[in-house]
Amino acid sequence: MPVSCIQCDFRTAAVSLSPAEAVLERYRCYLVSERGLRAETARGYVERVRPFVVEHVTADGSALADLTAADVSAFVLAACRGRSVGSAKLTVTALRSLLRFLHVEGLIDGSLAAAVPAVAGWRLAGLPRALEAGATRALMASCDRGTVVGRRDFAILTLLCRLALRASELVRLRLDDVDWRAGELVISGKGDRHERLPLPADVGEALVDYLRRGRPAGGESRAVLMRVRAPHGPLTVGAVKQVVTRAGLRAGVGDVTPHQLRHTAATELLRAGAPLSEIAQLLRHRYLSSTAIYAKVDREALRSLARPWPGGGAR
Repeated sequence: MPVSCIQCDFRTAAVSLSPAEAVLERYRCYLVSERGLRAETARGYVERVRPFVVEHVTADGSALADLTAADVSAFVLAACRGRSVGSAKLTVTALRSLLRFLHVEGLIDGSLAAAVPAVAGWRLAGLPRALEAGATRALMASCDRGTVVGRRDFAILTLLCRLALRASELVRLRLDDVDWRAGELVISGKGDRHERLPLPADVGEALVDYLRRGRPAGGESRAVLMRVRAPHGPLTVGAVKQVVTRAGLRAGVGDVTPHQLRHTAATELLRAGAPLSEIAQLLRHRYLSSTAIYAKVDREALRSLARPWPGGGAR
């Protein structure tokens, strides 16, 4: 079946696809052009629902019209068995999105999104996985700033620890996103949102040191963070994770992830007395409810809310 993606940012030439792959290609283009998802996010959605589409689209492409709620439930039970809660939730989210798309496109008569069962899991049930006090300083101190790699890694860790950036936001940072005169950074976040963050002096100094004495010269890429060894090109999210992991091992902190540094930045702000509204601004949460989990870290404030236990004092 010939398909041409004419609205996506990444245009695909018309090629001969099987009926199942044609549906997946149309769905991918819909996610990017209509829902505003990034290319990598759209691909993730497609891969999660690929088994469902392949199973229910016959060679002549007619099986989708016969989809039932039972088919949907059976797929969720099979696909989510043995998965973590987070992975299962991503799967059912992608499936609901696909079913809405199929209904909008007229490939199924009614929306079956409501037939997708919910995954058992409770919001705000856990605690942010923040590092112990002083761990971020140890991570940055582990970088040998006398080397090109050390200066780059120090800049990465400084941006992650001070501005609570996501690894994906860090690798999308471009030279044009740094407004030196205004002292601001333009961050390209989730949902293609662009927000400005202040550029603290220590972060600016780490960036300047790397840009002057660490970033490879030449090349067409405008990415701030580049590979040290040729062929020079932008760092990937995986490479940033490796930088953080190696720093954790050098500093004796253990296995550390970039998202832990984001949690740590928010937790340290809370411990310093910052209100949740300011933490939400730093984390660039769209809704304050997303930041509410950090309230559980402030044990002293929570202690004042505890009711006395019958027969003894609250501890």
